[in-house]
Amino acid sequence: MRVALLSYRSKPHCGGQGVYVRHLSRELVALGHEVEVFSGQPYPELDPGVRLTKLPSLDLYREPDPFRTPRLREIRDVVDVLEVATMYSAGFPEPLTFSLRAARVLKRRLEDFDVVHDNQTLGYGTLDIARAGLPLVTTIHHPITFDRRVDLAAARGLKRLTTRRWYGFLAMQGRVARRLGRVLTVSRSSARDIVADFRVAPERIEVIPLGVEPEVFQHYRDPRVPGRIVAMASADTPMKGVATLLEAFAKLRTERDVELVLITRPKPGGRTERLIDELAVKDSVRFVSGLSDTELAEVVGSAEIACVPSLYEGFSLPTVEAMACGTPLVVSRAGAIPEVVGPDGLCADLVTPGDVGELTAALENLLDDPGRRHRMGAAGRERALSRFSWRAVAEATARAYERAIDDSSQKSAPNESRES
Repeated sequence: MRVALLSYRSKPHCGGQGVYVRHLSRELVALGHEVEVFSGQPYPELDPGVRLTKLPSLDLYREPDPFRTPRLREIRDVVDVLEVATMYSAGFPEPLTFSLRAARVLKRRLEDFDVVHDNQTLGYGTLDIARAGLPLVTTIHHPITFDRRVDLAAARGLKRLTTRRWYGFLAMQGRVARRLGRVLTVSRSSARDIVADFRVAPERIEVIPLGVEPEVFQHYRDPRVPGRIVAMASADTPMKGVATLLEAFAKLRTERDVELVLITRPKPGGRTERLIDELAVKDSVRFVSGLSDTELAEVVGSAEIACVPSLYEGFSLPTVEAMACGTPLVVSRAGAIPEVVGPDGLCADLVTPGDVGELTAALENLLDDPGRRHRMGAAGRERALSRFSWRAVAEATARAYERAIDDSSQKSAPNESRES
């Protein structure tokens, strides 16, 4: 099959969208399919055999200059004007504007592809692609409605108004999701949330979990660094629970020689840096970012414990990657995380999201029990390798493509009959 894989932003190595695009496209090519990725900035890192077509946005949120004002000569067309205007009115334009750019290109290339796979863009342009006659499958990792609720709960005053405006694209995504055909998602938890928040019919949703590269994510260091705790989470995003972890770590730090490695890049002067200063743990907290997959695996594999303190996860790739490294886990009982780790205590200890005391106690107990850490790590790696494979993801996704193509053929057949 000839596959057009769409992703409005595809940051490499972190964030589910970029990781998903890279590994899925590689495995689809290995199965004999042709894959062309269409992406806005940040562009993905792709493996040999996968073609990248860049659909550049104005990149208004790039580091180190987010919410920048573009120069007049950068404005190319009416879609660019829409992008700037939406940003100026505190909205997030990228899903809509990317979908319009993708539709414009794909409608000129209808004969080049057998199927289009949208990676959570869900813009109005996606409907234009479907109306043009291309079979369409979309992946919704999870509806961003939960992120919206968490961010609104943390916002005060004018910030609440701008937060509501920022998440205005969700109304569009819900309307588009309800009108699409086949929807893929990554967990039963996400499927339930898509039904509840986007009101998508449950029979249209198929669950295909994400995968891990076992040859990359494996044991790299033995013995592990004593007292090292590692977490992979967007530092300044309330939903990721980093504040809860920092408060728990500060309590541990008063009585223990421990180190916290956060695989993220915090905003200078942002909430995470301010909290670290308030808790007086700056000398024991280290940030690392920009890692390759191998470097990431080395850091995760060097820790005695990995922690996923999120308030919600649609799947949680960091959890699976830590399991594959044989690193025991303390995780929140939130979203799809319990589904990923399995029974409490086998591969991970589960705690109540946002509960500092419970998280502190779980970390403390696990740090004091090296035998249990070893058993938990071994069970986690076995579970990761047996259940989460990128090749299996690609095979199941290809079968979904075939069903979408069949659905499209059946819909067009009556029209062709009437024309004849």
